[in-house]
Amino acid sequence: MPKRVFVSFDYDYDKTLKDFLIGQAKNPDSPFEVHDWSIKEASPDWKAKARARIRASDIVIVICGEHTDEAVGVAIELEITQEENIDYFLLNGYNGQTGRKPTTAKSSDKVYRWTWDHLKILVGGSR
Repeated sequence: MPKRVFVSFDYDYDKTLKDFLIGQAKNPDSPFEVHDWSIKEASPDWKAKARARIRASDIVIVICGEHTDEAVGVAIELEITQEENIDYFLLNGYNGQTGRKPTTAKSSDKVYRWTWDHLKILVGGSR
């Protein structure tokens, strides 16, 4: 059964990257599925909604782009992920650049190169 993935990303800059990841999840050999659980509008209860969606996931993928270190929502989603003890990894969004970690990332968190083979391994739990 494919793992359910929650994708955390900078909505202002990296929405296209999330769409690419959703597309890859549709590959016939994909070990994961992505439900578009993005919270598109800020609301008083968005953190509770994010927590519920993260809890319903097997793993969280944090897409790291040029401005991820400034994305407050990504930092909060990663913090919730850590509090809920859900597996996660950081994925470099752009080839040839190093994506910036969210402010709540641990110093030991690596930013992994985005390839199809890496994704399959990382979602499978090998890090």
